[in-house]
Amino acid sequence: MLKKYRLPILTVLAVLIIDQTIKLYIKSHYPHGEVTRVIGDWFRITFTENPGMAFGLEFGGNYGKLALSAFRIIAVFVGIFYIKKIVNEGEHKGFIICVALILAGALGNIIDSAFYGLVFSETNDYDVAQFMPAGGGYAGFLHGQVVDMFYFPIYQGRFPTWVPIWGGEPFEFFNAIFNVADMAISFGVGIILVFQKWFFKPVHPITPMVIENSDKEETSTNDISI
Repeated sequence: MLKKYRLPILTVLAVLIIDQTIKLYIKSHYPHGEVTRVIGDWFRITFTENPGMAFGLEFGGNYGKLALSAFRIIAVFVGIFYIKKIVNEGEHKGFIICVALILAGALGNIIDSAFYGLVFSETNDYDVAQFMPAGGGYAGFLHGQVVDMFYFPIYQGRFPTWVPIWGGEPFEFFNAIFNVADMAISFGVGIILVFQKWFFKPVHPITPMVIENSDKEETSTNDISI
C-alpha cells in the first residue's frame, strides 16, 4: 500500500537525514558564533540557534514559541493528509515532491524545537553542547532552539545616502543564517511558484456531444370520418 507513496516518503526521509546529520554535527562540535569559511568570505558555516521562525526571525517569546510549535505540528498533519490526497488524485510528480519538501522542512525544524532542549546542554560562546548531560537538557519539550549554520554574505556595503530611512546605513546581502530544512521549504515554495503552469494545467470543461438522429420519425395521423 505504501508503494504509491514512495516518492514523497523518500523525499521527506532524504531531507530529514541530511538536515539532522548536519545539525547534530554542528551542535556537538561548534560553540556559538564559531565560523568556518568554506568559500572565501561569502560562504561560511556559522553556528547560531534560532528561538523562533525560519531564517533567524523571532516570534513573541515563550508563548509565541509554543504557538509557533503548535502551528508547525498542525501544518505537518495537514501536509501529510494533503500529500495523500494529491498522490491519490494523480497530481504532477514535481508538485508532489515540492509539497514533500515543504513538509520535510517543517518536520526538520520541529525535531529541533521539540527534542534538542531535552537531550543537549546549553551552548555558549566557549563550550560545545554535551549530548545527554547529567543535569538534563537546557529546555523543556517544544522549547528547544533550531540550529542554523549556512551564511552567505554575498555583498556588504552601505545604502546610498538618498535612500529614505536607511540612507548611509550598513547593508548586507544575504544576511540570514539558515539550515537545510529552511532551504527545503524555500525550494518547495519557489518551484511551485515558478512551474505552476506545468503543475496546475487548466481543466477544460467537457462539451456535451449532441447526437443527431438521422432517421426522422414520421408521424401519421389517422383521420376518422363519420
